[in-house]
Amino acid sequence: NQLASSGYTIEFKKNIDHALACEQTADEFAAQAFSYAVQNHYWYQAYIDDLPIWGMVGDMGEDEDKMHHSAEKHQGSFMFTHKRFNIAFNGDRIIEVNLTSENPVEVKKGVKLQFTYSVEWKPTKTEYEKRFERYLDYSFFEHQIHTFSIFNSFMMVLFLVSLVALILVRTLRNDYARFTHEDDDLEDFERGDISDEMGWKQVQGDVFRAPSSLTLLSTLFGSGVQLACIALLAIFYAMYASIYTGRGAALTGVIVLYALTSVIGGFVSAGYYARHKGSNWIRAMIFQACLIPFVVFGSTFALNFVAIAYASLAAIPFGSMVAVVSIWLFVACPLTLVGTILGKNLNANAKWACRINAIPRQIPEKKWFLRTPVIVLVGGILPFGSIFIEMYFIFTSFWNYKFYYVYGFMLLVFLILVIVTVCVTIVTTYFVLNSEDYRWPWISFSSAASTALYVFFYSVYYFVEKTKMYGLFQTIYYFGYMGMLCAALAVLCGGVGFAGANLFVQRIYRGIKSD
Repeated sequence: NQLASSGYTIEFKKNIDHALACEQTADEFAAQAFSYAVQNHYWYQAYIDDLPIWGMVGDMGEDEDKMHHSAEKHQGSFMFTHKRFNIAFNGDRIIEVNLTSENPVEVKKGVKLQFTYSVEWKPTKTEYEKRFERYLDYSFFEHQIHTFSIFNSFMMVLFLVSLVALILVRTLRNDYARFTHEDDDLEDFERGDISDEMGWKQVQGDVFRAPSSLTLLSTLFGSGVQLACIALLAIFYAMYASIYTGRGAALTGVIVLYALTSVIGGFVSAGYYARHKGSNWIRAMIFQACLIPFVVFGSTFALNFVAIAYASLAAIPFGSMVAVVSIWLFVACPLTLVGTILGKNLNANAKWACRINAIPRQIPEKKWFLRTPVIVLVGGILPFGSIFIEMYFIFTSFWNYKFYYVYGFMLLVFLILVIVTVCVTIVTTYFVLNSEDYRWPWISFSSAASTALYVFFYSVYYFVEKTKMYGLFQTIYYFGYMGMLCAALAVLCGGVGFAGANLFVQRIYRGIKSD
């Protein structure tokens, strides 16, 4: 966010007993605005040497003048007009800042408000490197619930990995035995209940057919893998760099990582596009370079215009927007081009296990629980269940201004999310193929991406139950950024799940005999 000068003049190690910052005679409009801020518990955040401090605008209190003339108590809006700064230093470094709001004055039309402040400096032995530790809420982030949620997610991983292993080792082994007519293996199941004309083998001539909207799927696949790499690298960077100590350090790191990993997105996207004999390479490269950035830029600019209309400091400065666009244009786009060229030439070997039929086969009618909408919606439940506790801590640190520092927990949760997403997508892909539906690419991507849908539903619950936001601006601001977060999560989970499903499909069809 853009910062504005508070008007307080503070010099290093210089005490101030009492100084006037400004004064104002409240007219009717100012009195109403101040009263509204006090009654709705408005508070502000300020920075001294990058150390945050918070203070209330005012408080509700009893009007003593009216109490003498009336038996009823009168609640008035009182605004704090004096701020006392207590600043601790070690050598030439500021270590700690405390703010105390004093001298409440009732806000009413015609009252003269004099805003004053005082500053007191005192030495401390606390080291500069440890000055942010007082902001870390250990009791909140290291609560037993946090640890138990990680343990429960780990047990879910064991269950899903066992389920996938069961499918790969037992179910597919029996399928291979049935398809190749090996009598020794047919003892494990009843031949009369299984028909050789059913199952995933029947779509072997269509399973490697190019999906519809190949360019879009290639772009989403490459972007998903790129976002997964960004998330992993950003977590490692946060673990060793303590990014919570600098304003905007996390966002700056993500922007730089996105630009540098654009070569990965281009490589993965171009490889998949080439393996399916895509021909419009210019469009594919433009999609990969522009799709995600344009969505982010468009959403951010729209939110920025709303913030400017409300004269909010949440508006992003024009210079920052130009810098981000320049990084994308002069770093990310060229690296995407390099990745596309490398992917086209090095990652384009299409050695399909089965020959693709000239005419697509007809897809039979499926039971209700195997239909695409059901498969897609069910696919996101378990991945969301593995992360929703961590989402509470992340949302709280973002919207309630707590400093998130347990990046070790975040790394474990991210790895669990990746494993669970891959396992669930493999299972759903197996069921789709077993229902003789060869349109598994989009279904597998969508089922994994549906995790973000449940995260968005959770963000709605969090907005209603856990925040005190209201009004058009706060609502648009909250859901605008939550929408971008969920969109990025959908692409990430979709790309990771699709990668796992792609390897699974190639593996199972490599073991059967083509007709």
